[in-house]
Amino acid sequence: MADITVNQAHERMESAQIVDVREDSEVAQGRIPGSLHIPLGQLGVRMGELDRQRPVIAVCRSGNRSGFATTLLVSAGYTCDNMAGGMLAWQSAGLPTV
Repeated sequence: MADITVNQAHERMESAQIVDVREDSEVAQGRIPGSLHIPLGQLGVRMGELDRQRPVIAVCRSGNRSGFATTLLVSAGYTCDNMAGGMLAWQSAGLPTV
């Protein structure tokens, strides 16, 4: 488990699964293209939706909740990194959202 930058996350978009653990109202304000939305409170019961063979990048608003999600996923056997700074940093860097 590691914290990665938004630029590193952007570079890995094709090879990694991006899991957005924010709440519905936050995701409605924009999300990373191709990301899978699983609110943190549902992650325990929905992590089976993820491919264990592909690395995961966890994302939230600022990087705190996604850090917790990363810990959960790693303990369940996934390869997962936390995107430091979250969507605030992603949007500040001018990276794409949908």
